[in-house]
Amino acid sequence: MVSSSHHSLDPPSSTILEAYFFSSPRIGKGSLSILRKDLMISSRINLKSFTREGLKDLITSLGWKTYRADQIFQWLWQKGSIEFDGMTNLAQRYRAELKRRFRIGQMKVCKQIPAQDGSVKYLFQLEDGVGIESVYMPEPSRRSVCVSVQVGCPLHCHFCATGRSGFIRNLRAWEIADQVVTIQRLEGVRISHVVFMGMGEPMLNLDEVLKSVEILNDDLGPNIGARRMTISTAGIPEGIIRLIHFPLPIKLAVSLNAATDRIRSLLMPINRRYPIRKVIAALHRYVAMTNRMVTIEYVMFQGLNTTKEEGLRLIRLVKKLKCKINLIPYNPIDGCDLLPPEEDEMMSFYELLRTAHKTVTIRKSRGKDVEAGCGQLRSRPLSVS
Repeated sequence: MVSSSHHSLDPPSSTILEAYFFSSPRIGKGSLSILRKDLMISSRINLKSFTREGLKDLITSLGWKTYRADQIFQWLWQKGSIEFDGMTNLAQRYRAELKRRFRIGQMKVCKQIPAQDGSVKYLFQLEDGVGIESVYMPEPSRRSVCVSVQVGCPLHCHFCATGRSGFIRNLRAWEIADQVVTIQRLEGVRISHVVFMGMGEPMLNLDEVLKSVEILNDDLGPNIGARRMTISTAGIPEGIIRLIHFPLPIKLAVSLNAATDRIRSLLMPINRRYPIRKVIAALHRYVAMTNRMVTIEYVMFQGLNTTKEEGLRLIRLVKKLKCKINLIPYNPIDGCDLLPPEEDEMMSFYELLRTAHKTVTIRKSRGKDVEAGCGQLRSRPLSVS
């Protein structure tokens, strides 16, 4: 039984934790499974597993004042504390209790690989030993991080190194958010933008992705504006519809990559389950309900999806959709026979799309020389120092 005393509290039982998780409208049953996995790693609970509201419920259930949860959350997510002793606005007795009962989850930085353009690729080892990659992308007007949401990816897109590396598991919300906080701490800058475009499909781990968005947006956390976070999907209609009801106005990008099902299915097997018409229908519904613009991402391949015919089909496909088009020259990966477009091929396709009176841009991939560009991240063996 939990005491209401501030000085001697019994360790939280699994029964209390189950009651908390199953009664909270913010956290589903999947998070209980995640917490149980945390407890398999250590007998102490990882406080980073909670949003601020979740942390308040946990702390108050132990007899602590609510504002203590705010203090702890700020130390974890805004100040980047990696040990309880540094939480100096908590009395020593509270820090001792925290150290005895809880832990601060951490990812090991195995490698930092700088690219010629100033980007830095990070290789992280997670607590269960698996690895993920993230990318820091500095620009004059922003400091962005591209985060991973899964270890590997189950979609097996033909042109993507992540899918070719296989799928291991979903990331937990804290592991997603911690990529940003760790990179922010090591780079010594304030991260302004986050793109969920690294390893994995966000819509297949949407509960944890949205929970990480809450953490990153929290004013006692990294306090990154929702409109400065973008979720990119291969086109999972159910996930797109779910985003309609998410209260934070995050941005949505969809990796379309073709205007015909024949070509898109060759590039992206998920198209056989969710053909283009279903994806576009979900986007129309999303725009109608949110009045937000979506981004159509289009990876260009030499002689495959950059013909005049494909361009005209794409124009017809998105004519009535509130969107902009982001063209991405393919970044070659080992084992894939596709090629990036020639310069004149790419520019002709770009000029054709501009006749649709849509905003069309060509994305300059960052960190290509260290395999940090779009589609180049992968799970790697962690026999690294």
